[in-house]
Amino acid sequence: MASREAGAAKLGSLPFPFIFPMIKPELLKILVCPESHQDLELAPQALVDRINALIPQGKVVNRAGKAVTEKIDGGLTRKDGKYVYPVRGSIPILLIDEAIPVSSF
Repeated sequence: MASREAGAAKLGSLPFPFIFPMIKPELLKILVCPESHQDLELAPQALVDRINALIPQGKVVNRAGKAVTEKIDGGLTRKDGKYVYPVRGSIPILLIDEAIPVSSF
């Protein structure tokens, strides 16, 4: 039992993406925007933090015009940088209506 606890403590000191990558690189290579078919890339953490800070204020609206009420764990941006597709629980939400326009920030 002691070695199990030591192993857990060791893992706990590693940065989160190292232990549980949000999206595997192999998957990211094949994901594209469902609308434009542009490649997607991981959204910068600063953008994810900005979106999450604005969600409780009701200032984040998706393409369907619906307020985003749940914080995102990460995001995938289109190559043109116009939209962020939310990632929740390591699952990318690749629905056109769920995309968040970056221009609104």
